[in-house]
Amino acid sequence: MRWLAKVSDKTYSRNNEKPGTPAHLQHDGAHQMFARYSIFVLFVATTLFNVHFVMAQSKGLLSPLDRPALMVRLPAKSYLLSVAEAGYRLVAVGERGVIVLSDDDGMTWRQAKVPVSVTLTAVQFLTARLGWAVGHYGIVLHTEDGGETWVRQFEGVTAARIVLEAAKIKSKEAGSDGPTNKKALSDAELLVKDGADKPFLDLHFDSAKSGVIVGAYNLILHTEDGGKTWLPWLDRLDNPQNFHLYAIAASGSQLYIAGEKGVLFRSDDCGKSFTRLDTPYKGSYFALSLFPSGEVVVAGLRGNAFRSADQGASWKKIAVAAPISFTAAKLTRKGSLILANQAGQLFMSNDLGVSLKPIHTSPLPPINDLLITQDGALVVVGANGVTRLTIPGDTTSTGVKK
Repeated sequence: MRWLAKVSDKTYSRNNEKPGTPAHLQHDGAHQMFARYSIFVLFVATTLFNVHFVMAQSKGLLSPLDRPALMVRLPAKSYLLSVAEAGYRLVAVGERGVIVLSDDDGMTWRQAKVPVSVTLTAVQFLTARLGWAVGHYGIVLHTEDGGETWVRQFEGVTAARIVLEAAKIKSKEAGSDGPTNKKALSDAELLVKDGADKPFLDLHFDSAKSGVIVGAYNLILHTEDGGKTWLPWLDRLDNPQNFHLYAIAASGSQLYIAGEKGVLFRSDDCGKSFTRLDTPYKGSYFALSLFPSGEVVVAGLRGNAFRSADQGASWKKIAVAAPISFTAAKLTRKGSLILANQAGQLFMSNDLGVSLKPIHTSPLPPINDLLITQDGALVVVGANGVTRLTIPGDTTSTGVKK
């Protein structure tokens, strides 16, 4: 999901072989032109943002973390990155803190009140009223009224401080791994120095109290009080190069996290410990889905998609017609899987991910996320905001994360 935002996030990497170039695109010739364009756009946007941020600070103006999102004339046409169901309501989030709501299965949309104007990358609702959204600058937002209003729960400066405090404690433990802890402490100190610029990219709450958020540079934190306080889990992942974490999915006590350079982690104990899994592809995974029967599907750059029927012990490639990056995956209520890509194409699997068949629609813009509404329509969000479609076949789906 949210492919464009995720490509951009890597341009300030500390770990790239070629500074300024997304690590997961460096060996990906077909994407170099797009990568260069994305980097240029991001450079200009970031430069302008930082200039305005500094000017705002010097003039005593509110920063984007403190400035409410502007109410726009056509909110449903905003650049949107994620969409979820909140009971019978649809909630989509995107750039500049825009959050839009629909109470008629995506036919019409209105804008919600949001206390920040930073880009929001992912949203999840546990019930019709209880939801969370995450985004750039380490923001975590929370709603208790179905998305009508939101409060700020967490942000990047606090996240960096918490990570640093945990690294300091770990470094003083008797018998701990000296070099590993020394690197973790150094990374945490740099995180604090950088400030609140690291994005969270996905989230998963399994109860009103327990949730996990993941993001750039191996950022992963957990809450047991509904987001009031957070604890870092960075040391639970075998990710010494601090690859980005793009997607998280859960089923029962199992938790999967997919990310940059083909990294994939599985926890069998609700996150107490993680195993790093070997996968056939060393590019980034942006889409991740778990079937109730145990099958796992990961998909990402250049149309690479893989399926495992043994919890990640072995993988089979899913045949795809075009090498175009996958951006989103959702399970339908009938057990089908829908995948979307950066070219606006849609695919469906009715055999637990063994094969994909194209869903023929009119041309669509790049898709960041999708769901199927209660009345069977397909809603996709992306560069052109919200698009509602009617698709053939299995049209009973869910916006609930799987």
